[in-house]
Amino acid sequence: MWRCRGRELTVGERTLIMGIVNVTPDSFSGDGLLLDADAAIKQGVQMVEDGADILDVGGESTRPGSDPISIGEELGRVAPVIEGLAMQVDVPISVDTRKAEVARVALEAGAAIVNDISAGPDPAMFELARDSGAGLVLMHMQGEPKTMQADPQYDDVVREVRSFLADRIGAAVAAGVARGQLCADPGIGFGKNIEHNLALLHDIGSFHDLRVPILVGTSRKRFIGELTGVDDPQERVEGTAATVAWCAAQGVEIVRVHDVREMVKVVRVVDAIGRGR
Repeated sequence: MWRCRGRELTVGERTLIMGIVNVTPDSFSGDGLLLDADAAIKQGVQMVEDGADILDVGGESTRPGSDPISIGEELGRVAPVIEGLAMQVDVPISVDTRKAEVARVALEAGAAIVNDISAGPDPAMFELARDSGAGLVLMHMQGEPKTMQADPQYDDVVREVRSFLADRIGAAVAAGVARGQLCADPGIGFGKNIEHNLALLHDIGSFHDLRVPILVGTSRKRFIGELTGVDDPQERVEGTAATVAWCAAQGVEIVRVHDVREMVKVVRVVDAIGRGR
């Protein structure tokens, strides 16, 4: 079970789908819905109807080269959407943020999970998770979104990412966050080149040693375009499906995707094969 603020998500029996709701002007995937809370809420409701188990609402773009925004601007984007979704859907809502204050307001608005791509360097994030009981996703990122893809370097990307996540999980537990609240994300595309991404995916099964659910987000990412020769992120559905199928077959508990309807079908088939029926 993954405990998320009074709710328990069953993980491991089937692959869970986290649907991405971007409330940004410059999402790399071309699906941003800046200043249109109603459209974002409608999109989230449709994702749940299509089979999403979790909705992840983000208001700050973290695409390569992006600049950070203020707490006020980020809250103005995500809070109305989370509040609206909380009244209309019966799945946990996640807020994609690095800022503890944004996370706090999002939880007050109805979120149950904090998806922190920085893995909690601000002690207030761990304190918030501890006190609220919210689920907390800890992700690996080398550098900052502005510069992370300039020239990422690793001696052994799988070992280093896994070690980083183990350290952050340990820090969270030491701060009083229950292990059952935690989830780990290797951060595909965040300070990694195509070889790094492929190595992490190849060995994704080794991350189960962390003893928390694993979340992987490959949806529409640049390395898929490089492998398939598809420049338009919205046309990378088939490539995304291949990575989602691979992750599901390796026992990844949660996949974070834009194309919910299509990826639900993918994981249902893979999960059925895994069960032998």
